Amino acid sequence: MTKLEAIIQPRKLDEVKDALVAIGIDGMTVSEVRGHGRQKGHTETYRGREYDVSFLPKIKIEVVIDDERVDEAVETILQSAASGQIGDGKIFLYKVDEAIRIRNQERGVAAI
Repeated sequence: MTKLEAIIQPRKLDEVKDALVAIGIDGMTVSEVRGHGRQKGHTETYRGREYDVSFLPKIKIEVVIDDERVDEAVETILQSAASGQIGDGKIFLYKVDEAIRIRNQERGVAAI
């Protein structure tokens, strides 16, 4: 099993979620997060004063999937989250040793 963690633009959430559901991946965790990459935030003006916004709003999607589905899920996110602009986000992949469903103690792929 693999945990896929994608950091994306907030405006792309519905598009990414719908694309993942369309390929049969419907269990996911979504969090509102803040961060910055190479763009290091930006400067905004409010009531005539400039201030730095160093952490930009992002969305983090977490999904644990069978190893056989990883490439398909990554490609789906790449296609649906990309705008071609700086700050589109990142995808991280982690190996998962075990998953256990609390309700009935199912283990492994059956638990996800």
